[in-house]
Amino acid sequence: MKNEKYNGWTNYETWRVNIECFDGWEDNLEPDEARLMVESIIEEDTSEGIARDYAMAFIDQVNWQEIAEHYNGEESE
Repeated sequence: MKNEKYNGWTNYETWRVNIECFDGWEDNLEPDEARLMVESIIEEDTSEGIARDYAMAFIDQVNWQEIAEHYNGEESE
């Protein structure tokens, strides 16, 4: 599987989670905090089963460090 950027982000998953969950975010953000927030959204919005499993697998591909750096005003390396 190729690891290509998507709209300037590490991958599609990172870009999508950023626009769906953090667009407009104005506070500093830690990578673990960001992941926990998204996991909470998934757990609240989906019942146990295949949809939740797919959503959790999707967020496993997210570059949480990149999202945190974006909202903390840091440059990704």
